[in-house]
Order: sequence, then C-alpha cells, then structure tokens
Amino acid sequence: MRVLVTGGTGFLGRHIVWRLNASGHRVVFTGRDSKHAADVLAGTAQRDLDTRFIMLEHGDPKSATLLAEAAGDVDAVIHCAALSSPWGRREAFERANVASTSEVVGACEARRISRLVHISTPSLYFDFRDRLGIREDEPLPPPVNEYARTKGIAEHLVARAQIDSVIVLRPRAIFGPWDATLLPRIFRVAKVSRLPLMRGGNALIDLTYIDNVVDAVMLALGADIERAVVNISNGDPMTVRDMFAKLGQAFGLELRVRRVPYPLVDAIAALLERAARLRPDWEPPITRYSAGLLAFSQTLDLTRAHTLLGYVPRVPLDVGIARTAAWFAAAARHKDDR
Repeated sequence: MRVLVTGGTGFLGRHIVWRLNASGHRVVFTGRDSKHAADVLAGTAQRDLDTRFIMLEHGDPKSATLLAEAAGDVDAVIHCAALSSPWGRREAFERANVASTSEVVGACEARRISRLVHISTPSLYFDFRDRLGIREDEPLPPPVNEYARTKGIAEHLVARAQIDSVIVLRPRAIFGPWDATLLPRIFRVAKVSRLPLMRGGNALIDLTYIDNVVDAVMLALGADIERAVVNISNGDPMTVRDMFAKLGQAFGLELRVRRVPYPLVDAIAALLERAARLRPDWEPPITRYSAGLLAFSQTLDLTRAHTLLGYVPRVPLDVGIARTAAWFAAAARHKDDR
C-alpha cells in the first residue's frame, strides 16, 4: 500500500511514517521543515522502500496543488497535520486545522482516494466539569478554545467528504519519544515554580502512549468501515497527583506541587490570557483550558475502539513512561555531546 501522511514531521506523524515503513508500505509525507524531514527519513527501518518528503505549508497558494500531486498515486491518506496548542492566533489555527483538512478532502476526492484516517481530538468534549467514560456519540459542548473550534470544523469537513471510508480518531493526551508538547510543557512550569495541584489533585487523566496511538491508526487503515468516530487512550486513567509522582520518579526530577484553589488558578489564567492578547507573540504559561485539564476528570469510553478496530493498548502506562524518560535522557546526552 502507498500512504500519504500529512504532518509527517510532527510528533505523531513521524511515528506513523516509521511504522508504515517498517510494515513494508511506501510512504509520502508532508511537513514544513526539511531538517525534521531528514530526521524522519534517517529513522526509517527499511531504507530501500520508497519514502518521500514533500515540503508544504497548508493554506499557502500552492499547497492544494502540491498536496494533490502528492496524492496522485496513493491508496490512503492519514491526516495528522494540525496546530495542537492551548494558545495561538485564530488565523494560525484556521490555516493549520481547517484549511489543511479542506485541502486533504479536496485531494482525496479529486484523486478518488477511497480511505482517509483523520486525527482529531477529545478536546472537543471538554467543558470545565468532570466527565467520565465519554462516548463518541455524546453531544459536543461549545468549543473552549480555537483549537477545539477548528478541530470541530475539520471533523465536519471529513464527515461530508465524498470518500468511501473515513475514520476519525480522537486520541487523548499523547506522550512518548519526540513529544514536544505535553511533557515539555509540564517540565517548563516545574522549572520555575511548583506545579498547581487543584481540587486535591484527584482529577483523572487519560494518557496515551504514542505506540498505542500508532497501533490504532494502523488498525483504522485496514478496517472495513465506511464511517466511524473512535476514542483512543491507554484505558488506564490516573489522578493528576499520581501522574506528577510517576513522572518525577521516572525522569529523576523533583516535581514540587502546591495545593491551590481551582478558582484562583482559573482567575490568574484568565488574566494571563488577557495580557497575551495584547502581546500576540507571547504564550501565557498557563491558560484556562490547560488549568481545567488538571482540575477536572476526563476519561474516554473505548467500546468502539475495541469492537470496531480490535484496539487493545499494548504498552502499559508505566512502561511507556519509562521508555519516554529513557529517550529524553538519551536525547539530552546527545545534545550535550554536540
């Protein structure tokens, strides 16, 4: 099979490219950075397989044409390209999440590609309250930020697409080697202050190790399904308090915590967001959304993942955390040796 992976230089995208290559598939992947693309190509297991990179910036005048050319001889598309961030400019989210998806759908329809796997997000479910065992068919609340809003629009675009098979995956809180978002953000805050422990640190969080998400993508790629939206996680929720403890132990860090009232953190985050709107290039250290994720429980129902895809998380959380810590340590040593 020949597969096009958008966002193939990103965290999830590169792992998908590597798995596809290792499984014997030919891959075309897109991204914005040729240096990152070189890292992806260097990490492929089967160098003799045709694995190609096409550099493009979604939303640019030439991007739709470049994407249509890239999709010329592929059997399936995995759409990973997105701006996944709790903060950013509205137009940046529109370009990365909406324009990119519109271009992908257009390329699939023009080239008569029959299979699309679209990576979405459980951020669509979040509404600043505890929610356990969330099912995919539950009504979605109003979006809490630009990321959720634009990813919701993207889901509507793929739902209406004239493509034989469209599977939407909503993986929760992905972590692992090459993570540049989830864990690094926690560690950046921990370097300068104590981590906020709100509501006793008892909120449940559903983490997902990267290899398990890639397993789900591969299962979706081969599934005989016309339309489906599927939650993905490790299925092993832990409290925020336990997460901080496990991360600190695995990474050899002292992650200091401070019990603080959630309303206070929410008010501070609101003030920081207001200040950030006056300084467009500055990202607040904490947003109302990111504070809410640490204050309120959010776990996913995996019934569809099990029954439709046959998904079972292979890598337990403790093993995934240990592997991630080992990778970060090796990456730090490599950086020091340069």
